[in-house]
Amino acid sequence: MSQNRKIIHIDADCFYAAIEMRDDPDLRDIPIAIGGPEGGRGVLSTANYAARVFGVRSAMPTSVAKRLCPALLVIPGNMNKYRVASEQMHAIFREFTDIIEPLSLDEAYLDVTNTKVFQGSATRIAEEIRSRILAEVGITVSAGVATNKFIAKVASDWDKPDGLTVVTPDKQFEFVSNVPVKFISGIGRVAQEKLAALGVFKCADLQNLDFSILQKSFGSMAFRLSQFALGIDDRPVKVSRERKSVSVEHTFSKDLPDLNACQAVLPILLADLKKRMAGKNYESQLIKYYLKVKFDDFTQTTIEQSIKAKLSDDVFSQLLKQAYSRYARPVRLIGVGYRLSPPEPHQLNLPFDV
Repeated sequence: MSQNRKIIHIDADCFYAAIEMRDDPDLRDIPIAIGGPEGGRGVLSTANYAARVFGVRSAMPTSVAKRLCPALLVIPGNMNKYRVASEQMHAIFREFTDIIEPLSLDEAYLDVTNTKVFQGSATRIAEEIRSRILAEVGITVSAGVATNKFIAKVASDWDKPDGLTVVTPDKQFEFVSNVPVKFISGIGRVAQEKLAALGVFKCADLQNLDFSILQKSFGSMAFRLSQFALGIDDRPVKVSRERKSVSVEHTFSKDLPDLNACQAVLPILLADLKKRMAGKNYESQLIKYYLKVKFDDFTQTTIEQSIKAKLSDDVFSQLLKQAYSRYARPVRLIGVGYRLSPPEPHQLNLPFDV
């Protein structure tokens, strides 16, 4: 079935940084990043390619990035400006298909299987989208074209920045065989180390690994890994994505030393949570209380409890006490929120309203 699908994955190149370089050409040839200040616990959301040469990456603490690249210019960023650019991109997407699954402001899957534009050529559609975004938004995007989501996403990253990689059905197995396993969603550093211990570095290695060995190391995840390694992915492009939770969290500039200090900041977090929920009509969907604690050594724990009666802030206090007792160390982050039940089926008006 997937052999007949035409899927495009679009991914902007260093999106936030690209918008800043578009608006200030003086930034184009110097290393810049978008993120928090060096003095606190700032983290980078993205960096341009001039900064990446020095090893600067997204999700990296600003202090570490500055050590790697002392000349790095860190910009706070402007989410309103980035959202406008995202809206422009999605308006272009909708000229070619209504089957769009946004992954973030600057990244989306498009199913163009039944699109008649350019005689249904997914390659020409991808070329036109890239050209239009450059002309109308002023930034470059990379695109991958394939018969399924997994390969399309890998392909969009294959020739960055400003690249287009097309994987036709007859080249699909050859292409996926050469894909490093780190490109598979969910394969982080720990999983890579486990696979390396099994002699698995590329999908070709995974194809040749006995499934029972893979299952012993990865459990229920083994089947998905084996399917992706063969280039098999029947997941549809989903037009809307259901919100599964609503929450707020805060990383503290100084670690909270004990449980009393954690309990003292809880009312502030709950007030922020109520602001986030205001006017969203989530009340009928709330099914669980949710609390997360990250300790000073970066260990993390989460705890949940079903909602059985009227909402009570006291429950969060009890959950915090239980969560803290698991490690009883200084705390760097606390998050609070609710798990949501699936809403009635509907289509979102804006692709990023998730």
